Amino acid sequence: MNCIGLMSGTSLDGVDAALIESDGVAVTRFGPGVELAYSQADRAILQRAVDAALAWRFKGAEPSAYLEAEAVLTRVHAAAVQAVCAAAATPLTAIDLIGFHGQTVLHEAPGKGRPGRTRQIGDAKALARTLDCPVAFDFRSADMAAGGQGAPLAPVYHLALADMSGLERPFGVLNIGGVANLTLIGSDGGLTAFDTGPGNGLIDAWMRRHTGAAMDAGGAASGAGRVLDAALEELLAHPHFRSAGPKSLDRWDFSLDAARNLTVEDGAATLAEFTALTVALGVKGALERPKRLIVCGGGRKNPDLMHRIARATGLSVQSAEAVGWRGDLIEAEAFAFLAARAERGLPISWPGTTGAPEPLTGGRIVTP
Repeated sequence: MNCIGLMSGTSLDGVDAALIESDGVAVTRFGPGVELAYSQADRAILQRAVDAALAWRFKGAEPSAYLEAEAVLTRVHAAAVQAVCAAAATPLTAIDLIGFHGQTVLHEAPGKGRPGRTRQIGDAKALARTLDCPVAFDFRSADMAAGGQGAPLAPVYHLALADMSGLERPFGVLNIGGVANLTLIGSDGGLTAFDTGPGNGLIDAWMRRHTGAAMDAGGAASGAGRVLDAALEELLAHPHFRSAGPKSLDRWDFSLDAARNLTVEDGAATLAEFTALTVALGVKGALERPKRLIVCGGGRKNPDLMHRIARATGLSVQSAEAVGWRGDLIEAEAFAFLAARAERGLPISWPGTTGAPEPLTGGRIVTP
């Protein structure tokens, strides 16, 4: 099948879209990918939906802000699909299926005997009508209804990439988005996965609050700062780090309170070190120590963060491009792959990746 996968991360910077040819087991061809940025106005609408979700927290009627945000998501995601088709010189009629993750506005992990809850906004039916193409969506709900974490979902795609690349096992794939998640691929091909802690999310929020910048570009601020141990200890006291995986997080499970009163540089350094140490904690808990970490997502572009992770873990840390992967597009590719698996009724989550009780299928498909 020719599948286009779509991903809009919690940073709200834009939509990634990628075309792959896959049967849901292996990838037989990689097509082009695009990154389509949200306009400032669109980003403000999406941020209002996130803010409304944080106030809502699954209590009462859903916020009306979702409707305006879903209109933005439909328009920009459709434009991203059309841009991929244009880049591939492929008509939309040649696309068999679209994998649409939607926009996560709230995620609540299971805990203390209660199931988890998650909300990804996005109108899959409207997207299918707009593009006149079937759309696979809602990849997390079935897993969470069965008691799983609902995240991360990319590990099965990481395994497919590993098989295709012939990489020596065991190794880890670290995705650094708003939240960082780690896939550990054992020497026998077994999968373990979990959210390690904040990825870029806290650093981005810190820079936005204190400088107005969207991120710590190139790690310039954190590289010039010093780590404050007291703030680091406060951050590491979060209960997430006392539980074994599988486990998941929301982008908003951590606050900047521990970094209060720090300079811009010291705050950025402390938050970057926090991300690095939480990755190291994840590696330390692995049943089989990986030989190296392959890093995808925006965090791989921050050399100071990459250096801190290498130092904290004691592992070789490489960007996805070093092994021939497309680091900005892996999550979009993953949802194209998951769409193909949904079409074939193949599992997308396992006890070792989300804590599901058994291998579970997931995703629903709507037609125009």
